[in-house]
Amino acid sequence: MGVVSGLVMSYQFGTNWSVYADKTGPVLGPLMAYEVLTAFFLEAGFLGVMLFGMSKVGPRLHFLATLMVAIGTFLSAFWILSVNSWMQTPQGHTVNAAGQFVPADWWAIVFNPSFPYRLVHMVLAAYLTTALVVGAVGAWHLLRDCTNEGARTMFSMAMWMLAVVAPIQILAGDAHGLNTLEHQPTKVMAMEGHFQSHPDGAPLILFGLPDQEAGTVRYAIEVPKLSSLILKHGLNEPLKGLDSVPRENWPPVPIVFWSFRVMVSLGLLMLLLGCLSLLARLRGKLYQWAALHRFALAMGPAGFVAVVAGWITTEVGRQPFTVYGLLRTAESASPLHAPAVAASLTAFVLVYFAVFGMGILYILHLMAKSPHRGEPGIEPGAPIRTAGITPAPSLDPDRTLRPAE
Repeated sequence: MGVVSGLVMSYQFGTNWSVYADKTGPVLGPLMAYEVLTAFFLEAGFLGVMLFGMSKVGPRLHFLATLMVAIGTFLSAFWILSVNSWMQTPQGHTVNAAGQFVPADWWAIVFNPSFPYRLVHMVLAAYLTTALVVGAVGAWHLLRDCTNEGARTMFSMAMWMLAVVAPIQILAGDAHGLNTLEHQPTKVMAMEGHFQSHPDGAPLILFGLPDQEAGTVRYAIEVPKLSSLILKHGLNEPLKGLDSVPRENWPPVPIVFWSFRVMVSLGLLMLLLGCLSLLARLRGKLYQWAALHRFALAMGPAGFVAVVAGWITTEVGRQPFTVYGLLRTAESASPLHAPAVAASLTAFVLVYFAVFGMGILYILHLMAKSPHRGEPGIEPGAPIRTAGITPAPSLDPDRTLRPAE
C-alpha cells in the first residue's frame, strides 16, 4: 500500500496545485523522476516476490527480494525527503522571467540545509514505528503464552531496536530542531508557543492553550529559561517571538503547538519503554513481565501517530508558504471551484479507506496468528517457480522430463 500511495500525489500536483507545479517543475520534476527510476521500479519489481514468494522462490532469493524492497524504500525516502526539504529550505536555484525556479546547482538543491537532518530523523522514525509494531505483536502473543519462542524472538529484537534507536532519535530531533531554528525560526516560535520575544531567556511551555488572535498562551505551564537552554544551550540566551514576524506570515499556531507536543510525548514514552525493556532484560524478566507486555501492546500504534504528528508540525509550521519564503500557498493552488475539489477529494478518501481498510484488516489477521517453529515453507521435492500453472509432470516426483530421442 505504501509503495503505490504516492502515485496519487503526482496527479494532485497537476490538478489541484497547477501553479505550484509550473513554478517548481524545473527543480522538483527531475528529483521525482529520479525517485521513480531508482526506487519505485526496484520496489515494484521485488514487492510481489517478497509478499507472496516465500513458498515459490526459496529462502535466499526471498531474502534478496526483501532486501531489494528495503533498499528501494530507502532510496524513495531519500528523493522524496530531498524534494520536501528543498521546499522547506530552498537553495541552488535561480528564478527566470516566467517566475519559475530553475536549477543552478543540483548538489545544493538535493543536499539543501535541512535535508540531512530530515532524512535521518524520518528514517529513524520508520525504524521506531516498525519496532513498536513488531514489539506489540510479540507482546500480544507473550501475554497468551510466555514460552512461545517465536514471540520471544520478535519481542526481544523489537525492544533492542527501541532501546538503541530511541535515544539516537531524540538527539537527531534536537539537531533537526536547531537546524529549523536557523532556517525557519517562525516555525520554531509556533512550536514553542512563543508569541513574545524573550531577551533574557525564554521559558519552555509544557502545556497551555495558544490564542493566536490575542497573541498569548492561556493557562500556560512553564519551566523558566528551559527553552533557551534547549535551543541556544544557555539559560539567558535571547529568543525572538512571533511579535517579531508580520502576522500574515504566522502559521496556525495551535495546530503546530499541539502536534509538536504529541510527537515529543510519544517519543519520550518510546524511550521509557526501551529503558524498561533493558531493566527487564537485566533482571531476566523480559518474557515474564506482563505489565511491560501490556505497555508495549498499547504503544503499538504510537509510531504511526508520532510520525503523522511530526509531519503536521513540519507542513503546517511552514505555512503560509509552499516554498518557504518564496511562494505562498494561496498563490500555488489551481483556479478550481470548491465542488470540483470536493468531488475528487471525496473519491480519493473513499478509495483510500477501501484499500487501506482491507490492507489493515489483512495485516491484523496475520498478526493474530501465533508464530511457531516449523511453519510451512517449500514442500520437499516441490518445484520452485515464480508464477503460472505448474506443469503436470512436476507434480509427480516419480515422473521426470526426458529429452527427445
